[in-house]
Amino acid sequence: MNNFTPREIVSELDRYIIGQKDAKRAVAVALRNRWRRQQVPAELRDEIAPKNIIMIGPTGVGKTEIARRLAKLAQAPFIKVEASKFTEVGYVGRDVESMVRDLLELAINMVKAEETAKMQIKAEANAEERLLDLLLPGEADRSPDKEEQRQGTRDRLRKLLRLGELDERFVELDVEVSNMPAMGVFTPQGNEELGLNIKEMFGNLFPKSAKRKRVKVSEAREILTTSEAEKLVDMENVTALAKERAEQSGIIFIDEIDKIASREGVHGPEVSREGVQRDILPIVEGSTVNTKHGSIKTDHILFIAAGAFHMAKPSDLIPELQGRFPIRVELDSLDEDDFYRILTEPKNALIRQYRELMKTESIDLHFDDAAIREIAKIAKTVNDHTENIGARRLHTIMEKLLEDLSFNAPERSGDKVMIGAEQVQERLAKISQDEDLSRYIL
Repeated sequence: MNNFTPREIVSELDRYIIGQKDAKRAVAVALRNRWRRQQVPAELRDEIAPKNIIMIGPTGVGKTEIARRLAKLAQAPFIKVEASKFTEVGYVGRDVESMVRDLLELAINMVKAEETAKMQIKAEANAEERLLDLLLPGEADRSPDKEEQRQGTRDRLRKLLRLGELDERFVELDVEVSNMPAMGVFTPQGNEELGLNIKEMFGNLFPKSAKRKRVKVSEAREILTTSEAEKLVDMENVTALAKERAEQSGIIFIDEIDKIASREGVHGPEVSREGVQRDILPIVEGSTVNTKHGSIKTDHILFIAAGAFHMAKPSDLIPELQGRFPIRVELDSLDEDDFYRILTEPKNALIRQYRELMKTESIDLHFDDAAIREIAKIAKTVNDHTENIGARRLHTIMEKLLEDLSFNAPERSGDKVMIGAEQVQERLAKISQDEDLSRYIL
């Protein structure tokens, strides 16, 4: 990430997302600014706040995908939350601080996986030694002659083990199992951490015990490697690294923020919506959230908000919250050419996905260019005449188009299937032209 310029970040996003140039440029600059902030003098570093972004555009045009790909690119902890799931403190629902706690948990899992990978070679070596101990139990006679003979036997077993010739042999090993009974803890809204702490307390009251288990050598190797890796990983260090990563490079994507915008002159539920905004405000501004792993500061977490803003507009958000999202980008609706490019160009293009799925059934599936154009045209037509759900419409259309082939695929193994424009029209034209039908089927 340190070496990625904004232009290179946009180029990487182009591999997966079609169009939306302005949004890509905005997130690329926001990501690059994080690296720039790390290079400035220490006394100024804490004063530079992240430039949070609001993405405005209809559903299915790439808002979530841009944020998700950005996080993967930065190798940063990323969490997506829906603003409509949160409620004001005092009401039944999710507490807004839970988004920060979830981000930290995700960061811990990410760092733990990285540290485990670093220890993998050592863990495998330790697991191999433990496995050899199981295959060659110790003897009472430890004389030099016997020890030399034992070492020779151990080396021969090691060679067979590495060649995989002992994989089907069975060994007995002790596996840790928890004695804690299954239980659910109901806590008041805003006190989710209390439930987790109660479970941990009960977990300590019911310590783990060892259970003797007879497994194949191949399975025992995996169990022992995992066990050794866990022993080698320092969880205190993992938590400290994860907290720093969440604070300095975490990204929280708040979807459907337009659903909590309160329109002027409206009462009732609007009051609660404004309350949610006021609860979100201190987290976006920068505050300290308590978690079971200690406190975490939100000052430098990047917040990306998104919404369709059909019924509301960004100015309906409370002024203080608007001020914390200085960058606004509008995403364009997708046209027929965009749909064609989505079907063919990205690394994870839909046409490529379906071809690979059918290849698992030994079916060689092809689409001619006219057929892909026709699919794009139908997607645009249905979006115009019913609800505009953007690129998600393509998934529905492709499933409907290939429904029979998917069902009969096991019986058609070895076939070569070519989808042409005529087949697309025959399968979908009537449905797309009948507005009532397309509302329910497409």
